[in-house]
Amino acid sequence: MNDTAAPLVIVDAANVVGSVPDGWWRDRRGAAERLRDRLASDGLPGRSGPVEIVLVVEGAARGVEPVPGVRVESAPGSGDDHMVALVADAGERPILVVTADRELRRRVTALGATVAGPRAIRP
Repeated sequence: MNDTAAPLVIVDAANVVGSVPDGWWRDRRGAAERLRDRLASDGLPGRSGPVEIVLVVEGAARGVEPVPGVRVESAPGSGDDHMVALVADAGERPILVVTADRELRRRVTALGATVAGPRAIRP
């Protein structure tokens, strides 16, 4: 693993947004945009230095635009499958996947990623 490369942080938007019952279901796209904006302004809490943040959206949140500091990827099908593919294609850099989904956690750790729950990035 290349520990000098900027870590890749892949955020499961649906899972993180869904972790707090704040009415997100009334506007899934808006909830994903608010998460994107918070990530762009706050970065990864507890981490100094550069990181590459990728917010993976699916379903009604597809089409959310990227902003400086946050790349947004609309999963063409399953968001989980897309995140697994991103991990598989990331090479030898450190990878953190933010999700509480147990099956996704299992799949990405099998590929060498570390995982954190939504609280790692929620206020």
